[in-house]
Amino acid sequence: MDLALSSRTEEPFEIIEVGGEIDVMTAHRLREAVVEAVGRGRMRLIIDVEKVDFLDSTGLGVLVGALKRVRADGGSLDIVCTHERILKIFEITGLDKVFGLHQSIEQARGDDV
Repeated sequence: MDLALSSRTEEPFEIIEVGGEIDVMTAHRLREAVVEAVGRGRMRLIIDVEKVDFLDSTGLGVLVGALKRVRADGGSLDIVCTHERILKIFEITGLDKVFGLHQSIEQARGDDV
């Protein structure tokens, strides 16, 4: 399966929506989207993985790298995810304690607390 990516700015956030599989073959595309957003000065990222079917260790590495990149400049990275199997990956790896995991973009933005 391929990876679908789209991004948009909703001040002060850059929202990157991802669909398909984030794996060793596609993770570089997500990394490029993050690098491009950061290159444009976007340091508050929301990555929406609601349409992701599969996430492997390479994909997790890209997310961790993105978090380190934005945090180094005082930014943030939050993830929108409600799929139990993807959430389980975050839980097993302990990354549920590292990332802000949210049920919607609005919640990640802080709009519906």
